[in-house]
Order: sequence, then structure tokens, then C-alpha cells
Amino acid sequence: MDFIIFNIVVIGLLLFDLLVLHKHQKTISVKSALLQTAFWVSLAAAFGVWIYVDRGSQDALAFFTGYLIEESLSVDNLFVFILIFSFFKIPQDLQHRVLFWGIFGALIFRAFFILVGIELIQHFHFLLYAMGAFVIVAGIRIFFQKEEDEMDIKETFLFKILKKIIPTTDTIQGEKFFVLENGKRLATPLFLALILIEISDVVFALDSIPAVLSISQDPFIVYTSNIFAILGLRALYFALAGVMQLFHYLKFGLAIILIFIGIKIITAEFYQIDILWALLFVAVVLVGSIVLSILKNKAAFFGKGKK
Repeated sequence: MDFIIFNIVVIGLLLFDLLVLHKHQKTISVKSALLQTAFWVSLAAAFGVWIYVDRGSQDALAFFTGYLIEESLSVDNLFVFILIFSFFKIPQDLQHRVLFWGIFGALIFRAFFILVGIELIQHFHFLLYAMGAFVIVAGIRIFFQKEEDEMDIKETFLFKILKKIIPTTDTIQGEKFFVLENGKRLATPLFLALILIEISDVVFALDSIPAVLSISQDPFIVYTSNIFAILGLRALYFALAGVMQLFHYLKFGLAIILIFIGIKIITAEFYQIDILWALLFVAVVLVGSIVLSILKNKAAFFGKGKK
């Protein structure tokens, strides 16, 4: 019942967002994006307080830890969003529409991965060790990934397959995902961008969901923390899109968090790391990597001082 009520509320908020707040397509200003980010973060915090009142401190700590892990790891997804929108030349006033519909796919895929993941862990406990190793490897891969190793979308196998199986047009025609040309229904670049964003979310979920499952295996806690993080990610994208490349140390922070979570998963049988300490560790590493990035790029973030 909790799942049904939660999803009804989330869908209601999303429809209000699309049909009222963004009824007319327009470029989202940084100020507006920051206000929307503050709203979603506040909503997640209020939900965490409700969990504390209804379920107790342990579940509340698990929710906040899962939310922070998912939010921090999802930030890495913003780089992919920028790359996809840049490749398809999607105007900023249409990017919100693509990200909005991407949320609905995320609701389904995340629920599926979480339920399957928990079911597998309960029946095949040894998979926890494989999961922990996978998360550690993902962290190491991110740590040593070079900035110049940027993905060339048009050369990817996935993009070539999509172009072969989906009749497409290279022309963006307003907010339409499909158009009729010479009697044929063709997908616009908006639809291809949406498909790639959905797939990128699935790929990132393979890293983030095992990480959150190390904190809690309560489906409701894991799912809600995931969804709240994704809901806030859209607004965060518009707030940070112009300066994402300046967060030089963020990827190292995310890598350290993944490695820590992987170690936590593998050693759980022998030593349980308290959820509160896990929350503090993730928060300190995330904030520390952001602060170090800002210090490294003070002029770019705050502007150069007057001569």
C-alpha cells in the first residue's frame, strides 16, 4: 500500500510540474533551477522525518544514507545528460521535457532492479560478495578514468542499432517525439535522446542500487531514496550544467564512496559499519570533493576580483 500511495503522489507532483509549472516550454534559469532543487531536497528531508516518526531512527538513517549515496552517484549522470543533449543539439527549453519523461521510465526500471536485487540476495546470499566486488571495480574504474576519454555517441554500437531499427529524422520539430513525413512516422532527435538517457539511467543503476542495498534491504527505503534522488536530479542538472566540468575532484569523491560501499558489502559478515558512520563518511567525502573543486576553480565559480 505504501508503494502505491508513494507512486501516486510522485506522479501527481510530476504532472503538476509538467502541466502547471512548465506548461509552456522555456529555458530554466539557474535561479529557478536552484529553487526547484531546494524544493526536492526539502521534500526528501520531510519524507525522511516522516520515516523517523513512523518507522524509527534506523530506517530514517537508512533512507538519508541511501538518498545521499544515490544523489551523489547520480551526479555523474549529469555529464552524460550534457553529452547527449549536446550531440543531438537539443535546445535548453526542450531539455526539461526529455528529462521529465525519463523519470517515468526510471520509476519502472528502478523498482524492477531493486525488487529483483533484494530477491536474489535473499535466495543467493553469496551474490553479496559479487555485488561488493562489482561496486569496488566500478569505483576503481571511475578513479582512473581520464577526462579525455569522452564517449563519441555516433560511434557507439547502441546508437548505430537505434538508427537502424527506428526510422528517424534529424530535424527537431518543437516538443514532438514523433512526426509524420511523406506518410511515415519518424522519431525526432528528442526521442533518441530520451532513449539514450533511459539506457544511461539503467547503466548507472547497476552501480548505485547495489551501493544502496548495502545500507538497507527494505524495498520501500531503497526505492523511495532512489526516486527522491532522481526527482531532484533534473533541477540539479539545470543548476549545474554550465559548471559541471569545473568539479574536477568530484569523480574521485564518487570513486572513494563506491569503493567504501563495496568494502562495506564484502565485510558485512564479519564487521558491521554503523549506518550513522556510513552516512557521515559519504557526506564528508562528497562535500570535501566539491569544496576542493571550488577551491581549485575559485575564479571560474565566483568570478575574478577587480583589478
